[in-house]
Amino acid sequence: MDIKDIIKKVKQIEIRTKKKSEATLMGQYHSAFKGQGMTFSEVRPYQFGDEIRRIDWNKTARFREPFVKVMEEERELTMMLLVDISASMDYGTKTQLKREFVAEICASLGFSAAGNNDKVGLILFADKVYKVIPPQKGRKHILAIISNILTSEYVPAESKIDEALQFMMSVFQKKSMAFIFSDFEDSYDLKILRVASKKHQLLGMRVFDDKDNEIPDIGYALFHDAETGKQVWANTSNSRWRYNYAEHQKKKIKEVTEDFENSSASFMNINTGEDYSKFLYQYFRKR
Repeated sequence: MDIKDIIKKVKQIEIRTKKKSEATLMGQYHSAFKGQGMTFSEVRPYQFGDEIRRIDWNKTARFREPFVKVMEEERELTMMLLVDISASMDYGTKTQLKREFVAEICASLGFSAAGNNDKVGLILFADKVYKVIPPQKGRKHILAIISNILTSEYVPAESKIDEALQFMMSVFQKKSMAFIFSDFEDSYDLKILRVASKKHQLLGMRVFDDKDNEIPDIGYALFHDAETGKQVWANTSNSRWRYNYAEHQKKKIKEVTEDFENSSASFMNINTGEDYSKFLYQYFRKR
């Protein structure tokens, strides 16, 4: 894509996702991710019904009338978007590539966070961390994140979620909401996932294409692994071969889902082109 196409694409995503985030996600986002605690705001005269434990005894003694401390919720949170840019994410057989679909979901999350004055950061990874955009606030920052997801060079290498999680834990000490976008085709270190879920609030989002789960009958075909470069011929007309492939994928997805749930993290599967807002809405409600 040239620069004009990129700008047009980002603008289209902004228009679509801002409507979604404002209409369905923002309210649930705000109620789901409440502040990390309470902070002192001001002191005012006591009013009937105020809690006794809020009385500021020093000021009360000084002015000989009761005063109370007013506390407010610490609203500012940090959202981290961890996006897999291995070559298998630059693929799609329907209306969208996986990377385009991920950019749209990130935009919805980003605009929901921006509407609550929260910071949003981005980590692009494959076999290692390739780019980091530190957490900031505002619309322009969200647009820059969308642009980076769309325009980054997708890497012919196996994705290592461990690398991204370790980097996030070492650089961002404050507890964050971390959304991991990948097709989860590659293995990962379960211990690191468990440690990361204790430090941060994790949601794994498997973005997949129909052909990731099932291979159609197209006769003999040469399959090319975009990440490892390996090639293999297969007879897709063989119903047993297609069945074994589909069962292998189901087993893998089940194992990843259980790994996340057993690590006190969340996980969801979203097909490209699917209405992702309903999945996020349900996730926010559960929080």
